[in-house]
Amino acid sequence: MALKEELEKQGNWLFKYRSTLPIGILFIGFVVSVQMNLKEETTSCEILYEFACLLISAVGLGIRVYTVGYTPKNTSGRNTSEGQVADTLNITGIYSVVRNPLYLGNFFMWLGLALFTENLWFVVSFILFYWIYYERIIYAEEQFLERKFGEKYRSWASKVPVFIPNLGLFRKNELSFSLKKVLKKEKNGLFAMFLIFTLFDITGEWIRDHSDHNLLFISGTIITMMMYFVLKVLKMKTKLLENNRS
Repeated sequence: MALKEELEKQGNWLFKYRSTLPIGILFIGFVVSVQMNLKEETTSCEILYEFACLLISAVGLGIRVYTVGYTPKNTSGRNTSEGQVADTLNITGIYSVVRNPLYLGNFFMWLGLALFTENLWFVVSFILFYWIYYERIIYAEEQFLERKFGEKYRSWASKVPVFIPNLGLFRKNELSFSLKKVLKKEKNGLFAMFLIFTLFDITGEWIRDHSDHNLLFISGTIITMMMYFVLKVLKMKTKLLENNRS
């Protein structure tokens, strides 16, 4: 099998399970955080550092929210069971400055948590893993998009960077922002972000026999958990979150 075919095969497999495989990295990060606390090599994550880590993750979530809110149906979605899906090619808004904004958002969300472990080697390892992991997914996606959209895709890809945004290329979004789509698609990420930070913080405080818990993390977890369940019920029992771009 040619290398490009092997890379595409790997990318399609990773794409299919991209929502579950990173859980392994989360577990490793948790173990690293525990070890750092047991060795007392942590700076106890002073409050400003904790907020900085959360802010980095929040920036990632914000990128995802902006991206999802402006994209049409069957693009930039969670198409895990169907493989690659793209009814249209996104080339305006955030897609006019970077080709993979959702993966850029994911990177910052995970980077904030990696930094929270206060282990430099884990942070470096995470960045390398993320690069190799998503490089293959992006390769497979681009092969699919080039076959489907041909010259239109090649013209767009030749101008727009893969991962580091070029803000000077920005073109206004063709669609209006859909809050309903954001609430439907991103409720999981918001709740998970606060929950994971809270679990790491509480575990660290328990290991060091401290009780200086971060109240922002805890209150954020409670609030976003309530939002999650309310939105989940609305999605299952009503059509309030439905629209023609869902």
